[in-house]
Amino acid sequence: MLRAAVLVLLLANAGYYAWAQGLLRSWGWAPPEQTEPHRLEQQIQPENLRVGRASGTASNGPGNGGASGAGGAGAASAGSEIAASGASPAAPVAAPAPATSEPASVAAAPAEPAACLQAGTFDRGQLDALRMAAASLPQGSWVLEPVSLTGRWMVYMGRFADEEALEKKRTELRARKVPYDRPGTALEPGLSLGRFSTEEAAERALATLGTQGVRTARVVQERTDATGYVLRLPAATPALRTQAETQMRALLASRPLRACG
Repeated sequence: MLRAAVLVLLLANAGYYAWAQGLLRSWGWAPPEQTEPHRLEQQIQPENLRVGRASGTASNGPGNGGASGAGGAGAASAGSEIAASGASPAAPVAAPAPATSEPASVAAAPAEPAACLQAGTFDRGQLDALRMAAASLPQGSWVLEPVSLTGRWMVYMGRFADEEALEKKRTELRARKVPYDRPGTALEPGLSLGRFSTEEAAERALATLGTQGVRTARVVQERTDATGYVLRLPAATPALRTQAETQMRALLASRPLRACG
C-alpha cells in the first residue's frame, strides 16, 4: 500500500513538472503565459516612433522637427527601448530657457544722503557779499534767515603797541592759566578774556580775573543789538556742501558749515 502511494506521488510530481515547464503544450496542457497588457495600453502613439541610425536623422513623429546627430538618434533609440520593454514613457521634460544676450538690470545707485547745514551768524555788512557768493549755488538750495542779535560785552586787554607787547601779555596770561582768544578785527591787536550777553556778567568776570592778578583788562561792548543772518542749506548733499565750501571759502573761513541746530 505504501509503495503504491509513493509511486502515485512520484508520478504526480513528474506530471506537474512537465506541465509547468510547458513540455505538454503540444497536447494542450500548459500554464497560461504571464504578460502585462496594461503596459502596452499606456503607450502614447507608439505608431509615430521611428528608429534611425546613430549617424542619421530620426523623425520624432509628425508635427515635430527631427533631431539631428547623435542627440536625435539617442532620443529615438531610447524611445524604441521603452516601447520594446513595455515600460510607460517618461513625462516630457521642459527644455531649458535660452540664454539671453540682454545684460542683467543693474540696481539704481542710491541717492546721496542730504542733511540740513547752516553757517553764521553774518552781520549786515557781510550781507551783499554773502548773497553774491550764494548765487552760484543751485537755485532753491539755500536761504538767508534773519536772526535777532542781542548786545554782547567783552573783557578786553589792549590795544597793544606792537606784536612784541602782545606776545609778552600772552606769556603772562598762560603763566596765570587765564584763557584768551582773539577779539576780532575791530579790536586788534588785543586779547579777549571772555564774551558775555550782559554787561553785569562781564563785570563779574572782570572782578574774578582781578583775583588772579589781571590788572589791565576792562569791559567793552563788542556788539549792540542788531539783526544778523544765517546761511541755511536745507537739503545739502555732500556734493552741494563741497561746492558751497569751495565757492564761499573766504566767508566760511571763520563760520564753517555745521548741522542745523
